[in-house]
Amino acid sequence: MRSTLRIAVALAATATGAFCADNTLGTWKLNPEKSKPPAGQSRITSLTIVRVGSGDGVQVTAKGEREDKSKIDTSYSAKYDGKEVTISGSGLPYDTIAIQQVDANTLSDVRSKKGGMYKGTGRWVVSNGGKTATLTTKGTGADGKPFSGTSVYEKQ
Repeated sequence: MRSTLRIAVALAATATGAFCADNTLGTWKLNPEKSKPPAGQSRITSLTIVRVGSGDGVQVTAKGEREDKSKIDTSYSAKYDGKEVTISGSGLPYDTIAIQQVDANTLSDVRSKKGGMYKGTGRWVVSNGGKTATLTTKGTGADGKPFSGTSVYEKQ
């Protein structure tokens, strides 16, 4: 009986650890040559995203620059519960985000601009043994037109 209990506890601990894994954490640098920006937005020439685990969520900072020399400097903290949080800073067409963890390698999000037309979704997928992440986005831009884009990141 004791060995059965020990096995059950060990399996539960392993399952919990596997479920809570988050391979999206770390420092990610945009590869602009492999990325395809949404139409109508100035191309991002450099962007570094730092994702740090925080309890049952994440703290995210993003710093970079667009082709038109405008800066991107944002941050937010969110849980993986799909509830909307405010993004502080500037350089993005949206100011709120809600994220959910699909699995250890995949996140989905909903982005929007309060009081604006922008509404989009994103899907972040880590691949290539944890070395590459691809973010696909689609939605309706601030101009009311549909958009889609793909950004490729490399783990630093």
